[in-house]
Amino acid sequence: MAVTTTVDSPAATTSTTRLARRRGTFGPDKLWALAFATPYVAVFVAFVIYPIGYGLWLGSDPASYRALFSDPVYPITVANTLIYLLFGVNLKLLLALLLSGFFMRKGWWTKALLLVFMLPWAIPALPSYLSINWMLNGQWGLINNFIWLVAQVDGPPWLDTPGLAFASVIYGHIWKWLPFWTLIFLAGRMAVSRELYEAADVDGASAVQKFMHVALPLMAGMYLVCTMLSTIWALGDFNAVRFISGGGPALSTHVLAPLGIRNAFDLGDPKLGIAPVLT
Repeated sequence: MAVTTTVDSPAATTSTTRLARRRGTFGPDKLWALAFATPYVAVFVAFVIYPIGYGLWLGSDPASYRALFSDPVYPITVANTLIYLLFGVNLKLLLALLLSGFFMRKGWWTKALLLVFMLPWAIPALPSYLSINWMLNGQWGLINNFIWLVAQVDGPPWLDTPGLAFASVIYGHIWKWLPFWTLIFLAGRMAVSRELYEAADVDGASAVQKFMHVALPLMAGMYLVCTMLSTIWALGDFNAVRFISGGGPALSTHVLAPLGIRNAFDLGDPKLGIAPVLT
């Protein structure tokens, strides 16, 4: 019986390998994956990469920063931003951490109260802040009318005094976002094992000791991450200042984000508007 031996040439082997690679690169599965991924990549480029690149290009003009630093409103805005972050972030998260312990209580009334407590966060920001602006109006606002009905005295000019106006902005920010962070910390507390609390009860620990030595150490990392996220979101918060105080009186309650919007749109200078954001 004759045995036939076929020896492939190197050229034929190379062409076969290239064909296999092409089939692997342009196979039907990869083509389908490319077809599905292309719209998401296009949206990401159009709405993330391009705006960031365009903003960096607008902010590359040194003349904009010279004009910004010479503006007397800018130092006040920087100080306001630091105060806004100091109280708006830390006070909000501290209250949220404490309230999450309150909502850990058992009972249907606690769940019902939590549902009502979540309403400020569920309501859109625009009507919420406009309602606060209406209530704080010095002439016909709800709060000053109530003070007049009860004490027959005029209420303070909430939005006409820089300190009171900026405190009202911080209050509005905390009121809006406190329920959200309370819910986050409540979920973190529920993740703590009940066995640790039971062991603390056996040792005779009080409620404060259980919080300090059980819950707080386990939630420290979560609290740090929430602080970072809240700081980033507060830096970009435009609605609170715009719709509660409008930046007034005399541009004294601006923070960096509303100042950038004011420079870009009210003054009609986009390059000057991007400068506060990048500083």
